[in-house]
Amino acid sequence: MAKRTRIIEGTWNCTSCDTRDIPARYRKCPTCNNPREESGQESEFDFGEVDAASGRLKREGTQDEKALSAAGAGADWFCEYCQASNRGNTAVCQHCRAERSSASRALSEEELRAAAPPPAARKRSLPRWLLYAGVSVFVCFGSCVGLAIWGSITHDYPGRVVSTEWTHTVRRQSFQRVKLEGWRDELRAAAVRMPVNGQGEVAGVENIRDCVSRQRGTRQVAVGTREVCSNKTRSVACGTEEKCTTKKLGNGYAQETCHDVTKYCDETYRDCHDETQYRTEPVFAQKCAYDTYQWKQVDERKLSGREDAPRWPELQAGSLDRLEREAKYRVQVEYTDGATKTHVLEPKTEAEFLSWKKGTPLSLKVSNSGKVEQVTPGGGKSPGGREETGR
Repeated sequence: MAKRTRIIEGTWNCTSCDTRDIPARYRKCPTCNNPREESGQESEFDFGEVDAASGRLKREGTQDEKALSAAGAGADWFCEYCQASNRGNTAVCQHCRAERSSASRALSEEELRAAAPPPAARKRSLPRWLLYAGVSVFVCFGSCVGLAIWGSITHDYPGRVVSTEWTHTVRRQSFQRVKLEGWRDELRAAAVRMPVNGQGEVAGVENIRDCVSRQRGTRQVAVGTREVCSNKTRSVACGTEEKCTTKKLGNGYAQETCHDVTKYCDETYRDCHDETQYRTEPVFAQKCAYDTYQWKQVDERKLSGREDAPRWPELQAGSLDRLEREAKYRVQVEYTDGATKTHVLEPKTEAEFLSWKKGTPLSLKVSNSGKVEQVTPGGGKSPGGREETGR
């Protein structure tokens, strides 16, 4: 691809008399005759606007032989004594005749941006409602944290046990023969084993019979294909376009190099493929009746009491029976924190329940939120099974 090169002459502004857009070929201001110096940004050159798409400078290139010679003279340098600018190929300051020294600073070459800088983004302020919402959330969060801390602070209050209640339940279960149904491929004949003292039983699977075909589920069966299409986009070559890069030469001139490169465009096309179609079919299997054994409840007895020792109801178990026991305990306490309040404990074992006696003095630790955190008989160590329900 052909390469094209141009030399672009920049312009500078005199900070002494404010004359603007002075061509780089002038070492002195044509208005006030002051030399171009490093101070006051007179070393900064403007090369005009840049085309954002190609990177090409919109300013015309120079064909003037003197300008081209100045562009090839190397980077300008500034005199250490009078700060005047000089061409890079001179060894003596053209303004004060001082020799160029190692301390004389030269302009550096640099790449010129290929696109104009975007305009500064406008700072967007938050919507007023969102600002108010944020403030509200912050205030609420602070209030909630403070409320939670206050609510967790506890105080000690005196109390006493005002009542105790218990309920004991005994259920008798019998290992009985039952008829069930199951899928034939999942049934395996197994001998039953009867329980001994309510344990060690095996339910067994016996007398598999009366098998019939029933729907067990469904399956997907392919019935053909159909064409499915969708619109898609791809990038394709669609000619060439110019792309340029520009380098500042450090002397008020810039060298622009342009190439023709392949240009790509978006193309919409139709993408089609065959998609398998399915239908739903029922799946059948053999379902059969069979005999097995299960534990079934056949009897239940309950005993309840208040302010006395718990007892279990009597219920006899046969050789194929087992007994299940359930105990519920409830201890109601009363305390005063300016008003008389009640709290309920539910001990988990009979031993814990028996440690609470009606009239026993208590010390309750209660939070500001009203939750009973701890109950201690007479100020001693609290028995187990404390917090359960409160009211």
